[in-house]
Amino acid sequence: MPTVVVATGNPGKLQEMNAYLAPLGWDLVLKPEDIDVEETGTTFLENARLKAATVAKATGQWAIADDSGLAVDALDGAPGLYSARYGATDGDRIQRLLTALGDTDERSAQFICAIALARPDGTIALETEGICPGEITQAPRGQGGFGYDPIFYVPAAAKTFAEMTPAEKEQCSHRGIAFAQLLPALRPLNMAD
Repeated sequence: MPTVVVATGNPGKLQEMNAYLAPLGWDLVLKPEDIDVEETGTTFLENARLKAATVAKATGQWAIADDSGLAVDALDGAPGLYSARYGATDGDRIQRLLTALGDTDERSAQFICAIALARPDGTIALETEGICPGEITQAPRGQGGFGYDPIFYVPAAAKTFAEMTPAEKEQCSHRGIAFAQLLPALRPLNMAD
């Protein structure tokens, strides 16, 4: 069973990746705390590549990374790469976004998730990007999820992410889409390279 380093220090993200990648039987481990990756990319995919390559080279093992965020059309793609730093708490981030949008009718948005897998030498073996189109609600709805989930409405499901069950969200979320695209390419990958 191959060991793959997840380029994050967040145990929650490790658990989430374990769920998506369970069919592969990989042993996923958190990156060592002393490896710090500065996210200097200008796109989600650049940041995912950077994190995966840096951690792979530093550990000498396969590494997988994701980078994701919310892009709101009326805000020229903001908060985008800065989604996690758009406020101190989830509540702050939601309030700042709703205030920025005001009462505009243009509320289209998309959640984006980029994933990159790097070989032990840091070269990128595979990458993908999942996009979930939606709209920003006028006010939070639902009790589930985290982050912007209470204000991200998915028309195809007629619910916000926060109103969905975890299984429903996994089926249509940007991260679920990205992993669904990546899994078929991961299965035949020779991890002995």
